[in-house]
Order: sequence, then C-alpha cells, then structure tokens
Amino acid sequence: MSRRTRDLFSVSLAVSLLAALCIASELGLRVNDTPSIPLGLYRTSEEPVLRGRHVLFCPAAREVFQTALERGYLAPGQCGGASYLMKRVWAVPGDSIAVRDDGVFVNGERVPNSVPRAVDSGGRPLPRYRVDHCVLQSQQYLLLSESHPRSFDGRYFGPVQR
Repeated sequence: MSRRTRDLFSVSLAVSLLAALCIASELGLRVNDTPSIPLGLYRTSEEPVLRGRHVLFCPAAREVFQTALERGYLAPGQCGGASYLMKRVWAVPGDSIAVRDDGVFVNGERVPNSVPRAVDSGGRPLPRYRVDHCVLQSQQYLLLSESHPRSFDGRYFGPVQR
C-alpha cells in the first residue's frame, strides 16, 4: 500500500469516526474514557436520578470548576467552557453527608476511595469542600467516583443542584 493510500485511508477513518461520534451524541449516547466510572458507552435518559446511577452533568459556573478547567482536571467543552462530567450518585435529597479529611460519609457510612487529597499531581493545593453534617435538600445530589481515588468529584466541589 502506498503512503498516499495509507494517508487517505487514515483521513477517511478519522472522518468516519467523527461522524459516528456526532450521530451517537444525537442519539443520547456518550462515551466515557476516564477512570472516574467504568469505561464504556452510556445512554442518556429522562429516568429519575437515583442513588447508584451514573449521571451526566455540566459543571456549574462556580470558581471551583473554573480552577479545575484551568488546571486540566476538566477537558474543554460546551458546558460553560468545560466538558460534561459523568459520576455516580452517592447521596440523594434527604441523605446526610459529611466531607472530612478522613473521607466522605453518606448516612454515616464511609464511601470507598473517598479520602480527599490535599494536593494534585502537580503539588498544587486542591479545592476544599468540608462539611461535618449536611442534609441534602430537594434537587441536591452528591456525585463521586466509584473507583478512582483521585477523581475530581463531590469531595472537592460538594453537592450539585439538578
């Protein structure tokens, strides 16, 4: 195969993949390639937000998310300048949460892999969200990574509003 043929094939493949991703997005499909939740293809829906489900959300216009974008914790995208985030719902309205140096607690139970880190991989101080006792109000959710202890999640930005 000539170099020109290989180059044309590579360009065709890239264009095809881009088109497939655009179509998938229009169909409510999202690809997760981060370690925060299991890798894979996810489908958006209008189902209720329940504990244990994975959700997709746009970071709100808050300083903590702007800092995260500037430092590269969040990828650039169309959600206020950042890409959407996918996390697992660990606490729902009515749940009691605590976010302390020894981890995140929901209804008194410690969430696995939830100890907040003081600094990021570059040695910069991470945002601190701390609360000893808070009952989530209507439309508030605490979103955390289920598997990655360094995920940028609710232990740093607190509960999110639906």
